[in-house]
Amino acid sequence: MLTIGGTAYFKVFAMESIERKELEDGTQIKFRTTNNDIEVYKNDSWSPLFIKGVNLGATLPGEFPGSLPITKDDYLRWFGMIKDMGVNTIRIYTIHKPVFYEALVEFNQRHGEDPLYFMQGVWSPVNLLKEQQDAQSPEVTKAFKEEIKRAVGAVYGDITIPEKDGKASGKYTANAGQYLLAWHLGTEWGPKTVQNTNEQHADAAPVEGDHFKSKPDAAAFDKWLAELLNYTAELEKKHGWEHPMTFTNWVTTDPLEHPKEPLPTEDLASVDATNIETENWKAGYFASYHAYPYYPDFLRLTDKYNDIKNAEGKVDPYKGYLRELKDYHEGMPIMITEFGVPSSLGNAHIGALGRDQGGHTEKQQGKINTDLLNTIYQEDYAGALVFEWQDEWFKKTWNTMSFEEAHSRPDWYNYLSNEMSYGLLGMYPGKEDDIQIDGKQEDWQKLKDKEKQDLTPNMDGWKSITATHDEGYMYITAKLEDDFNPNDENLYLGVNTISGGIKQGGPLQDSKLNEGLETLIRFGKEKESKVLISSDYDYHNQLYEGEKGKVEMSTDTGTFQPWQLPVSLKLEPPHAKYSVPFQEVEVGKLPKGTAGEFDSKDYQPQALWQSKGNVIEAKIPWALLGFSDPSKRNVVSYETHKQETDELKTKKTEGIQFVPWTVQEGSSKATGLSEEPFPVTELPLYKWEPWTKVQYAERKKESYYEMQEAFEQLEEIKK
Repeated sequence: MLTIGGTAYFKVFAMESIERKELEDGTQIKFRTTNNDIEVYKNDSWSPLFIKGVNLGATLPGEFPGSLPITKDDYLRWFGMIKDMGVNTIRIYTIHKPVFYEALVEFNQRHGEDPLYFMQGVWSPVNLLKEQQDAQSPEVTKAFKEEIKRAVGAVYGDITIPEKDGKASGKYTANAGQYLLAWHLGTEWGPKTVQNTNEQHADAAPVEGDHFKSKPDAAAFDKWLAELLNYTAELEKKHGWEHPMTFTNWVTTDPLEHPKEPLPTEDLASVDATNIETENWKAGYFASYHAYPYYPDFLRLTDKYNDIKNAEGKVDPYKGYLRELKDYHEGMPIMITEFGVPSSLGNAHIGALGRDQGGHTEKQQGKINTDLLNTIYQEDYAGALVFEWQDEWFKKTWNTMSFEEAHSRPDWYNYLSNEMSYGLLGMYPGKEDDIQIDGKQEDWQKLKDKEKQDLTPNMDGWKSITATHDEGYMYITAKLEDDFNPNDENLYLGVNTISGGIKQGGPLQDSKLNEGLETLIRFGKEKESKVLISSDYDYHNQLYEGEKGKVEMSTDTGTFQPWQLPVSLKLEPPHAKYSVPFQEVEVGKLPKGTAGEFDSKDYQPQALWQSKGNVIEAKIPWALLGFSDPSKRNVVSYETHKQETDELKTKKTEGIQFVPWTVQEGSSKATGLSEEPFPVTELPLYKWEPWTKVQYAERKKESYYEMQEAFEQLEEIKK
């Protein structure tokens, strides 16, 4: 009886709670498109509604998205925070577990006529598309239609999906159809797949569906999308509803021409929403794009938009691009369904006006995101959905994936990988809420003995060194015999993980070690505080030697290199339209600051070290210490990289030995390294058991509050 009652609640009672328009044939409609807007039916009339949205991922730290670990309690908690941020619409990319739809209905029942709407995405068969390079192949179309059918059943609570690895499954009984804003089909399309489909099926007949049709001269890929939209409409119509529809598109396959784009593949093929029209579909249809300010490269190289300036009078290529894209889609609404920048130490692309793909504090992330949001709104788009709600640790980044082990990527937080840090809701490593960097040791005293290790060396000048770790960082605190003055001296922590590295020279001054250092942590003046990497261990130089040129590699001269990542590879004809130089950015700098309280709105996770008196405290990202997978104690090895593969060789370390010394300004003496050679191998070894379960701490970033203010200032009902 409880099961029957619960099903009846979701399918009957919930459907009676929200205002909607009934068409002549009895079909229900809540949203519709006009020439420029999405309209909502409310108070017995239609009004333009600006879609203020956020993209919601399907996973948590420690899991790949296919495991769908998010619980109903997670969803309910998040929906409250999302609504408080001023968002009116959530977008999901694929079918979630039944608890998502149950939680959404339950949450919205509490909010009456002011619910949280959602866009239902349908994930395309990406593996089949990549394999066959032909969207119109029967296998691809069949697989996509099967997924559409499952998605419609999930939204309307009318399906049981059998278990399958990497897919949502279960009995769907919650009818969330009244809260659906739109259907959002597909993923970002590969330009070669689009081109091949168009060439292979150049004579494909136009689609003449009951609800969607293609223009006679539409390309084959566009006709395929028209067929899928029509199929979705037919299925939805059976449930007595119509909703607006769209498909995913991005700058790479937009219908515009980008003469300053150096890579031919980025301007190879077009997917054109204007080639599709509705037929007897009152809810309508709109165009949607993922559009970021740093990708593709033409956005920083073009002079096409030099006459388009922002409120500060600066040339704004992103604003110019949005304007041109909007003009092209005249007569239909257009929405930016992904935009944003990450809060990460690492950076992967340079964007105009400082809108890089990374290298931002959380406050900077919020400022840039709000600027992008306002630009989209000012250019008269129908909506804007920021990417994304929560940080996702499983994500890979093109310039860090070479030194990450793919199978365990979700098990640790790589602060250099910007893709992990797009969230407005931070997913922080497990001890982030226990240890706040402030140059004090009170929080260390609260840690259990088994959570920390005493690494105090038998050396003059050091009272104590203590270390601990979590999924993102090595934490170190030290108490010196005398006060540390960063303006007059440098404090070094050499890092030994495996055999090899620098044993003498450079910052070691006249001292020698019996075992080499892979990396070096230097604390001192603001611009001098950073993590450096041994020249013979620097796999950045190894990976990109052919593009950036030979770099000195020596274990005798003490040459430590800045820690760098590429943000642009060297491009030359015929592989590019014109030459683009190799470009790299330094990412090993250690910002000094006081983090504050973890639960505070102003908490600063980017504060990586602080000193007060004779105490120093730091947290160092695992990747800067050479780790490819700290959960297994794996580091990048010294084995020569093979140029035919991007993957670096790795090996397991027994642990870490930290070699401490100080150098006074103007001195040639490494204080503390008195023995000759200094016995690194006799120092305490920081060792930990590999982990399989991830601990993390959830917190709204400072960017959340920036976006909250920006959303509140926008007129939701457009005038």
